[in-house]
Amino acid sequence: MKINKFNIIVLITAAALVSALALWGPEAISTYWDQKTLNQVTVEPLESSGEGYRYELGSNEKLYIVSKCLNSQIPSGSERSTKLREDEESLNYEELTGTYAFVVNRQEPSDREITEEAIFQVCNDGLREMKELGILPDEVKEVTASAYSAVLYSAIDVLEPRNNVSVWKVSLSTNRQNADKSGRLLDAYIDADTGKIYEFYVRTQTTWKSMDPGAMAAAWAEYMELSEPQEYESDNPLLENTPYFEKYRFAGMDEGSTVVTVGFYEGINELYLKISR
Repeated sequence: MKINKFNIIVLITAAALVSALALWGPEAISTYWDQKTLNQVTVEPLESSGEGYRYELGSNEKLYIVSKCLNSQIPSGSERSTKLREDEESLNYEELTGTYAFVVNRQEPSDREITEEAIFQVCNDGLREMKELGILPDEVKEVTASAYSAVLYSAIDVLEPRNNVSVWKVSLSTNRQNADKSGRLLDAYIDADTGKIYEFYVRTQTTWKSMDPGAMAAAWAEYMELSEPQEYESDNPLLENTPYFEKYRFAGMDEGSTVVTVGFYEGINELYLKISR
């Protein structure tokens, strides 16, 4: 069979082209991409590690983190009855170590957080809403910037720092400690993003017998947009420094849970709802 001379020429030419591409092709392609990418600014969306604020945390998850952080630095019992307020203010938060930390946030609030100028009004809005829901007695007075102080904290999961919550602590100023506290808010921990009140201590003329702690806990759960509270069962009657309390459990994170206490200190007539132990 005779081979067409034209076909031979085509085959030789194709072989020469393949050889040329094998020799110079990779270098030419590399040079092209270098020219295309070198000295050029490219922008890629990256997850910010500086903000460290996880807005997708659910209400139960945020409650759990704040509770764990408060428990890492607040001893059990009433701060007022055992004068723990002074102890708390003397702590060096920067030196705390462990799984959870509650530290002073020395930076200015972000543009998505409540400012110091606005926190007192936000606190009053929360007090008003809780009165309407029957969580607080109507006699609780509004807070003012002149009589109260506000400090911004960060509640941080140390092992997973992106799990953190900014919290304002609003307290009756120490220079007003000898003033009449009847009907006054003493302390409150407030979410710096939502303005919801996690924990509070108030002085009231209302007695424990006239209160319904179960209804208060359920109303507070609704206010906080939490799951339904479950009764917390324990055989230990000394969980609190008062016989007047009820404890409830809320779902948390990683199969953990948060214990919330509604209690009353007779004598000083102090009603509290706390998420710290």
